[in-house]
Amino acid sequence: MGKDSGLTSYIQRLNNTLRQRVVRLVRKTLSFSKKLENPIGAIWLFIHDYNCRIREKLAEVR
Repeated sequence: MGKDSGLTSYIQRLNNTLRQRVVRLVRKTLSFSKKLENPIGAIWLFIHDYNCRIREKLAEVR
């Protein structure tokens, strides 16, 4: 997706929200997990919750 399409702001917004809500991706000391499954699960939960909230907002608008 190029900058000319005007859709990069959506991707940047998602990346920023992901970084803010999933602390494991930002801090390496306090939120460090030895198991790879833990941060993968946190990311999966975030994406699932984020998609559900987006769908709810779209349903309210319609």
